[in-house]
Amino acid sequence: MKFARLGAPGSEIPVLVDGDRHLDLRPVTSDVNGDFLSSDFRARVQSALDAGALNELDGAAELRIGAPIARPSAVICIGQNYAAHARESGAEPPTVPIMFLKTPNTVVGPNDAVTIPRGSEKTDWEVELGIVIGERAAYLDSPEQAEAHIAGYVVANDVSERTFQIELSGGQWSKGKIAFGFNPTGPWLVTPDEVDVDDLRLRSWVGGEPRQDSNTSDMIFDVRAIVHHLSQFVTLEPGDLILTGTPQGVAFGGKFPYLTPGDVVDIEIDGLGHQRQEFVAWEAAE
Repeated sequence: MKFARLGAPGSEIPVLVDGDRHLDLRPVTSDVNGDFLSSDFRARVQSALDAGALNELDGAAELRIGAPIARPSAVICIGQNYAAHARESGAEPPTVPIMFLKTPNTVVGPNDAVTIPRGSEKTDWEVELGIVIGERAAYLDSPEQAEAHIAGYVVANDVSERTFQIELSGGQWSKGKIAFGFNPTGPWLVTPDEVDVDDLRLRSWVGGEPRQDSNTSDMIFDVRAIVHHLSQFVTLEPGDLILTGTPQGVAFGGKFPYLTPGDVVDIEIDGLGHQRQEFVAWEAAE
């Protein structure tokens, strides 16, 4: 199943994406949130679908695409999870997952404009596979247990400001990760049965020119290992979002320029959809 949320920020309507149809999910849930995802949601939606209770949403094609999940309680990220990206960053591949945090208000629609922070000269892109939690996970005994706690997967752009992340960090990365809108997400939440998460091609472009092109099979720590590892340190709640790292081909590696106002970034993962953002200059509020 594929789920999306359509409409203005804060007023998104949950829908089931069924081919070229967008079926209104409001007879089943008010939103694609933790309560919904922890409630055997696939069976509930299938039952409503079989009963003919889900109607097409009028005007869906004209509506803004929001993030496919409501604002999560936590956004947890894994760094340097592709060996080639670790090396282009000047580091050896990690032996344990590197964790950092983004704030929930970084999660925005997949095609929303992204504001380059005030004073930024090193805003960067990062295509990433995102894991959405469907059942609370704490102290899992094995990676194999993780699958029962995953609601689905999303495309995400882990936008980063490298000066804030590295030079002004004080030893933590999150300063360069938490500007508002720095996590375009979606267009869809795709359930695990729809994709082979261990073999997904992920790509990015800037101004139509290729930047990243890799596969989730190259991750150092796969999705099960990540969820298991994180559960030893944090209680993962339904609706939480985990970003799993980016492959090589970002500006930080030195081959490409950083983003400037007017740049357009495209992000894509096979089976999970495509997103596009224009990067715009920061302006003081009047």
